[in-house]
Amino acid sequence: MGTVTGPDDLVERILTTYDTIAVVGASAAPGKAAHYVPAHMQRHGWRIIPVNPHADAILGEPVYRTLRDVPEQVGLVNVFRPSAQTPDIARQAVAAGATALWLQLGIASPEARAIAEEAGLLYVEDRCLIIEQRRLQLHAPRSR
Repeated sequence: MGTVTGPDDLVERILTTYDTIAVVGASAAPGKAAHYVPAHMQRHGWRIIPVNPHADAILGEPVYRTLRDVPEQVGLVNVFRPSAQTPDIARQAVAAGATALWLQLGIASPEARAIAEEAGLLYVEDRCLIIEQRRLQLHAPRSR
Protein backbone atom coordinates (compact mmCIF):
# COMPACT_ATOMS: atom_id res chain seq x y z
CA MET A 1 0.00 0.00 0.00
CA GLY A 2 2.98 2.36 -0.07
CA THR A 3 4.93 4.15 2.63
CA VAL A 4 3.26 5.88 5.56
CA THR A 5 5.35 8.73 6.96
CA GLY A 6 3.15 9.93 9.82
CA PRO A 7 -0.21 9.70 11.57
CA ASP A 8 -1.97 12.06 9.13
CA ASP A 9 -0.68 10.06 6.16
CA LEU A 10 -2.01 6.88 7.75
CA VAL A 11 -5.42 8.39 8.50
CA GLU A 12 -5.65 9.84 4.99
CA ARG A 13 -4.66 6.55 3.40
CA ILE A 14 -7.31 4.64 5.35
CA LEU A 15 -10.13 7.11 4.74
CA THR A 16 -9.39 7.48 1.03
CA THR A 17 -8.82 3.76 0.38
CA TYR A 18 -11.79 2.07 2.02
CA ASP A 19 -15.31 2.85 0.83
CA THR A 20 -16.87 0.44 3.34
CA ILE A 21 -16.48 0.43 7.13
CA ALA A 22 -17.41 -2.57 9.29
CA VAL A 23 -18.38 -1.03 12.65
CA VAL A 24 -17.95 -3.39 15.62
CA GLY A 25 -20.17 -2.17 18.44
CA ALA A 26 -22.42 -0.07 16.18
CA SER A 27 -25.43 1.19 18.15
CA ALA A 28 -29.06 1.84 17.25
CA ALA A 29 -29.22 4.59 19.94
CA PRO A 30 -28.89 7.99 18.19
CA GLY A 31 -27.26 9.66 21.22
CA LYS A 32 -24.30 7.27 21.27
CA ALA A 33 -21.08 7.90 19.37
CA ALA A 34 -21.36 4.31 18.08
CA HIS A 35 -24.44 5.51 16.17
CA TYR A 36 -23.77 9.11 15.18
CA VAL A 37 -20.17 8.54 14.04
CA PRO A 38 -21.07 5.78 11.55
CA ALA A 39 -24.16 7.82 10.56
CA HIS A 40 -21.91 10.79 9.74
CA MET A 41 -19.57 8.60 7.70
CA GLN A 42 -22.55 7.08 5.88
CA ARG A 43 -23.90 10.56 5.04
CA HIS A 44 -20.48 11.43 3.62
CA GLY A 45 -20.34 8.49 1.23
CA TRP A 46 -18.96 5.53 3.16
CA ARG A 47 -20.96 2.32 3.29
CA ILE A 48 -21.47 1.00 6.82
CA ILE A 49 -21.65 -2.66 7.87
CA PRO A 50 -22.90 -2.71 11.48
CA VAL A 51 -21.65 -5.50 13.76
CA ASN A 52 -23.64 -5.92 16.98
CA PRO A 53 -25.00 -9.09 18.61
CA HIS A 54 -28.15 -7.32 19.88
CA ALA A 55 -29.68 -5.55 16.85
CA ASP A 56 -31.18 -6.51 13.51
CA ALA A 57 -30.83 -3.23 11.61
CA ILE A 58 -28.81 -0.05 12.23
CA LEU A 59 -28.68 2.96 9.89
CA GLY A 60 -30.87 1.09 7.43
CA GLU A 61 -28.32 -1.73 7.11
CA PRO A 62 -28.58 -5.36 8.20
CA VAL A 63 -26.57 -6.08 11.34
CA TYR A 64 -24.17 -9.00 11.68
CA ARG A 65 -23.51 -10.63 15.04
CA THR A 66 -19.73 -10.93 14.57
CA LEU A 67 -17.14 -10.03 11.95
CA ARG A 68 -17.09 -13.71 11.02
CA ASP A 69 -20.76 -13.45 10.02
CA VAL A 70 -20.22 -10.63 7.48
CA PRO A 71 -20.79 -12.34 4.10
CA GLU A 72 -18.23 -10.28 2.18
CA GLN A 73 -14.58 -9.29 2.40
CA VAL A 74 -14.02 -6.80 5.22
CA GLY A 75 -11.33 -4.14 4.67
CA LEU A 76 -11.61 -1.48 7.38
CA VAL A 77 -12.85 -2.44 10.85
CA ASN A 78 -13.86 0.45 13.13
CA VAL A 79 -14.23 -0.41 16.83
CA PHE A 80 -16.60 1.03 19.45
CA ARG A 81 -15.91 -1.44 22.27
CA PRO A 82 -13.92 -1.16 25.51
CA SER A 83 -10.14 -1.34 25.17
CA ALA A 84 -10.05 -4.66 27.03
CA GLN A 85 -12.12 -6.27 24.24
CA THR A 86 -9.96 -5.01 21.39
CA PRO A 87 -7.31 -7.77 21.30
CA ASP A 88 -10.04 -10.31 20.55
CA ILE A 89 -11.58 -7.96 17.97
CA ALA A 90 -8.13 -7.52 16.39
CA ARG A 91 -7.83 -11.32 16.10
CA GLN A 92 -11.31 -11.47 14.53
CA ALA A 93 -10.37 -8.70 12.09
CA VAL A 94 -7.24 -10.61 11.06
CA ALA A 95 -9.25 -13.83 10.66
CA ALA A 96 -11.84 -11.98 8.55
CA GLY A 97 -9.10 -10.77 6.20
CA ALA A 98 -9.33 -7.09 7.20
CA THR A 99 -6.44 -4.87 6.19
CA ALA A 100 -7.09 -1.93 8.55
CA LEU A 101 -8.19 -1.62 12.17
CA TRP A 102 -9.36 1.69 13.69
CA LEU A 103 -10.07 2.06 17.41
CA GLN A 104 -12.23 5.09 18.18
CA LEU A 105 -11.35 8.01 20.44
CA GLY A 106 -10.61 6.83 23.99
CA ILE A 107 -9.91 3.24 22.89
CA ALA A 108 -6.33 1.95 22.82
CA SER A 109 -4.56 -1.35 23.36
CA PRO A 110 -0.89 -2.28 23.01
CA GLU A 111 -1.97 -5.91 22.55
CA ALA A 112 -4.49 -5.09 19.79
CA ARG A 113 -1.81 -2.93 18.12
CA ALA A 114 0.70 -5.80 18.23
CA ILE A 115 -1.82 -8.28 16.78
CA ALA A 116 -2.80 -5.90 13.99
CA GLU A 117 0.72 -4.82 13.11
CA GLU A 118 2.06 -8.39 13.18
CA ALA A 119 -0.63 -9.30 10.64
CA GLY A 120 0.24 -6.27 8.49
CA LEU A 121 -2.94 -4.28 9.15
CA LEU A 122 -2.96 -0.51 9.03
CA TYR A 123 -3.71 0.55 12.60
CA VAL A 124 -5.14 3.66 14.24
CA GLU A 125 -6.17 4.00 17.88
CA ASP A 126 -7.64 6.70 20.08
CA ARG A 127 -8.90 8.78 17.14
CA CYS A 128 -12.40 9.66 15.97
CA LEU A 129 -13.43 9.10 12.36
CA ILE A 130 -15.54 12.30 12.30
CA ILE A 131 -12.78 14.48 13.72
CA GLU A 132 -10.19 13.11 11.31
CA GLN A 133 -12.49 13.21 8.27
CA ARG A 134 -13.38 16.84 8.96
CA ARG A 135 -9.88 17.94 9.96
CA LEU A 136 -8.28 16.52 6.83
CA GLN A 137 -11.32 17.35 4.66
CA LEU A 138 -11.46 13.83 3.25
CA HIS A 139 -14.13 12.27 1.06
CA ALA A 140 -15.12 8.65 0.65
CA PRO A 141 -13.50 6.92 -2.31
CA ARG A 142 -15.88 6.09 -5.12
CA SER A 143 -17.44 2.66 -4.72
CA ARG A 144 -15.65 -0.04 -6.60
